[in-house]
Amino acid sequence: MNTITEYVPELYATFWALIPPLTAIILALITKEVYSSLFIGIIIGGLLYGGLFTAHFSLETSILHVFDDGLLGVLSNPSNIGILIFLIILGIMVSMMNKAGGSKAFGEWASKRIKTRIGAELTSVFLGMLIFIDDYFNCLTVGSVMRPVTDGHNVSRAKLAYIIDATAAPICIIAPISSWAAAVTGFVENEDGFAIFMQCIPYNYYALLTIVALLCFVILKVDFGPMKTHEDNAAKGDLFTTADRPYANVSNEEVIRGNGKVIDLVFPIISLIICCVIGMIYTGGFFDGTPFVTAFSNCDASFGLMMGSFFAMMLTILFYVVRKILTFNDCFSCIPEGFKAMVPAILILTFAWTLKSTTDSLGVKEYVAGLVGGLSVGFLNFLPAIIFIVAIFLAFATGTSWGTFGILIPIVVGTFAGTDKTMMIISISACMAGAVCGDHCSPISDTTIMASAGAQCNHMNHVSTQLPYVIVVAAVSLITYIIAGFLRNAVISLIIGIILMVGCILLIKYITDCKSKEAGGKQ
Repeated sequence: MNTITEYVPELYATFWALIPPLTAIILALITKEVYSSLFIGIIIGGLLYGGLFTAHFSLETSILHVFDDGLLGVLSNPSNIGILIFLIILGIMVSMMNKAGGSKAFGEWASKRIKTRIGAELTSVFLGMLIFIDDYFNCLTVGSVMRPVTDGHNVSRAKLAYIIDATAAPICIIAPISSWAAAVTGFVENEDGFAIFMQCIPYNYYALLTIVALLCFVILKVDFGPMKTHEDNAAKGDLFTTADRPYANVSNEEVIRGNGKVIDLVFPIISLIICCVIGMIYTGGFFDGTPFVTAFSNCDASFGLMMGSFFAMMLTILFYVVRKILTFNDCFSCIPEGFKAMVPAILILTFAWTLKSTTDSLGVKEYVAGLVGGLSVGFLNFLPAIIFIVAIFLAFATGTSWGTFGILIPIVVGTFAGTDKTMMIISISACMAGAVCGDHCSPISDTTIMASAGAQCNHMNHVSTQLPYVIVVAAVSLITYIIAGFLRNAVISLIIGIILMVGCILLIKYITDCKSKEAGGKQ
């Protein structure tokens, strides 16, 4: 009897597994062009999978891996397809809201009440914090609602993208009722996953300090690095700064119906929230008797969001037709328009998923797990900080925080389960925080991509402008995790972290103000 053996690349679980994502990230940062960078990373991953630099290199294996296991594999994954359909439906609904005049009406309503740039930015922050169900939903909804308002107050698209991104994953990871809570609980084996998630919230310093930093940046008018250039240009009327502005004409689309009201924007959004929640708890078995929290924890977020958004779209069409704001033909003409608007995001997501698939097939999880396992002995008090750094690196390189959860959380649970519950909670929190941090600033992260799409900002502009902000918060979070590793007290460590965060931002403001005065004096 012939036995079929599974192919394992010779470079499996070695440093070479990190080369494809690192190549894609470096090229993206250098070229400012994400499509070719991701594609080259995929090709390199395929070649390494086929045994490049080894005696048994097979070009056929490389090619088949890229197309069969890679592109076809990710596009045949029901979860990925659900996310893509969800995005398309959101694009369609945004197109309908624009055509109905809902976005225009909200902009006019908000402009009468929001008088300052700070007010426009704070409104974006609070709206982002309110929509905590799912990061994709957050990114596109906040972007479509607030973009006309921030444009009216000359807030750069890069700044809006940062606000959206900073209130997406960092908020979802500390929200018990979210798809992220469901993901985390699923990775905690042989423990009460949801209870542990709740205990981790006070220790999730990156997420909590991101909120503090974001409010300080907005209220104190602190801009530095590339973001300052974008904000200075926006104050003069240039919202994009760079010559590449793929969405420059989108915001200027004519509204077919001029009699739209604020309700024509509010109703679709509320419908989305309610229908998506119902869709998610349905997949978790709520209507079969499962408790609400348990149903949300066990939900299939991809299917639930897809189904919920579909019913929300149907309700919105019915609402517009009954109100005679749009006809059926008007509504359904938005389908190709909405699809077209999401094509860049869909393409980048497909490439990013393919790159992740290639990286996984090279054994990056096993390689990183080995590194972390070797660090766990003799560094007990520093372990949360070490895990935080490793999680940042892994999430940044792979573009996925959920994948990072899946790699590191089981290791942490296995290390501390039954021996040191407090350190286990702190370390899981550090893993979650680091994963969100790396995901937050990675150019190949789906959340980062969605934030760019929601703000209609050039993707690499978003990445380059928010990176210094993320680094500042990450540095303070790292110090806070070192303190937490010794004190083992969430509240005291958080208070120290907040003091350090505010102090750091005030120092940055002082330095930038001094530089501005010097530049003004020279002129």
